[in-house]
Amino acid sequence: MSILDHSGPAARAQFWVWWAMLIVTVVVSLSVYALWLYTFRRREQPQRTPREERHIMLRWVLGGGIALPVVSIVALLVFAAPTGRSMLPLPLPEGEAERIEVIGHQWWWEIRYPGEEGERDVVTANRLVMPAGEPVDFRITSEDVIHAFWIPRLGGKRDMIPGRHSTIRLEADVPGVFGAQCAEYCGAQHTHMLLHVEVLERDAYDAWLAERRSPPVPQEGFDQAREAFGEHCAACHTVAGFPDELVVDDLEHDIRGPDLSDIGSRPTLGAGVLPMEEGAIAYWLQHHQTLKPGNRMPPHHHIDTETLQDIGAWLETLEP
Repeated sequence: MSILDHSGPAARAQFWVWWAMLIVTVVVSLSVYALWLYTFRRREQPQRTPREERHIMLRWVLGGGIALPVVSIVALLVFAAPTGRSMLPLPLPEGEAERIEVIGHQWWWEIRYPGEEGERDVVTANRLVMPAGEPVDFRITSEDVIHAFWIPRLGGKRDMIPGRHSTIRLEADVPGVFGAQCAEYCGAQHTHMLLHVEVLERDAYDAWLAERRSPPVPQEGFDQAREAFGEHCAACHTVAGFPDELVVDDLEHDIRGPDLSDIGSRPTLGAGVLPMEEGAIAYWLQHHQTLKPGNRMPPHHHIDTETLQDIGAWLETLEP
């Protein structure tokens, strides 16, 4: 997740701004250090009148204290302004950009792909898939505290403010896998709020969306696991096509958990805490408060291990 390993036009522009700022900083710092050392090397103080001393002092104050900072800041601002403008959702000559909604939660990411003309939204968590070679407008907000959306190799960050929506435009040059991170301290598990970003060719991206917009195919078996999920999990988590009659929601709560409709195809669990592999979901259900202390999912001490393993095995099958 290095800003110096750019993979998109916004990140490339920021790369050059970074180097320009570094060069200016080094030149100014070395000049100041050189003048500072020079003052120690002078053996004799020149004899000047008070008027001459005032003139010299004014030249240093006006030149070094006002003119130099103003010129440097204005030059950097002029150089960097196009970089910020490139991330604004301005009209495109070729039509509208792809739109993806990102919502920050403590401590996970909700990703929504709005449907068109009666299509249902595609909702996933902690995994962002986007097309390569075209601009994408990310409409971002937060559900609880201030988070920050940041994919270092594609462009730099934008704060996610509760109750407010903003848009940042990013583009990836080529397909690949990129890391992303919440870049605003948001609580105890801020470090464990990673986002897996996959960039696909347009055809593969359209196929990925189409798979998730298709009506889910009911899985054979796992009847007991589904009943247990409806009793213990469905009040907070959603699974596309899950029967409403199995949902038990008799608790007063405001907990909103990730949509689990395609959890079996996700690369990680807990926003990067565990790799997705056989048995990982059951292990997470049993030990999630140890793996990620303070997350909002309550402990499952009242559910026997066999039931949790059944739920985990069923959830692993949930993929298009």
